[in-house]
Amino acid sequence: MNMKPEPVIIIRKKRHEANHHSGAWKVAYADFVTALMSLFIVLWLMNSSKPIQVAVGGYFRDPYGSAKRTGTDIGAGEPVPQPKEDLTQLKNNLLKKLQAMPDFDKLKNQIEITITDEGLRIELLESPKGTFFENGKSEPTPVLRDVLAILAPEAGKLPNPISIEGHTDSKPFSNSSSYGNWELSCDRANTARRFMEFSGLHPGQVVQIRGYADHQLRDPKNPMDASNRRISILIQYRSAIEKTVTTAENKLPAIQPSSGSH
Repeated sequence: MNMKPEPVIIIRKKRHEANHHSGAWKVAYADFVTALMSLFIVLWLMNSSKPIQVAVGGYFRDPYGSAKRTGTDIGAGEPVPQPKEDLTQLKNNLLKKLQAMPDFDKLKNQIEITITDEGLRIELLESPKGTFFENGKSEPTPVLRDVLAILAPEAGKLPNPISIEGHTDSKPFSNSSSYGNWELSCDRANTARRFMEFSGLHPGQVVQIRGYADHQLRDPKNPMDASNRRISILIQYRSAIEKTVTTAENKLPAIQPSSGSH
């Protein structure tokens, strides 16, 4: 009987050697770097000012700016200015409070509140007899004190910076060569600043004191008109500020002698 030989079965096992050229490690490394960067950002935000935290948070909530803006590009330590609609609300609040004054009917033509490209401008216009300041003096009258006592607490509710301007007309002031229009306009603006800070503005809110003498007349065709003598209080948008100037409490030096007004 012929016996057929059994077939020989050879089993070959494939060895799976580690592929050193795999890109899996790159994914893990990228995840590690991303997590490390996120940690650094969190640590930075924890040590940043509140406005920067609000700005970054506003971006992540609305990166395309389709909703109401909640973040602004602001340096460390600066307050976040309110948007334009809040200044409109402030204007309405101020008008209501001023209209409640007992003698407002006598003052309504001497107080103007308008929204400009710089912000909310409040103009206190003088009368020929001197409603807010006596002629040639920088001490406020009781009427001005009452008006500023209404304006300051409302403006102090906002973080927006404030500038205060002093203006004179072109009537001869005095024969003194050491005190004229420049000094008087600066002193009146500074007087308004001191009283408003005492009455409700928060520290540092006033960032500029400007004295224009008779160089920015309200009524250039009538340079002697009393309305050219005025105090302007400007509650500013941040975008309108190009340079911040902080003045000392004492009077500002004269830029040039003037034979100006009172």
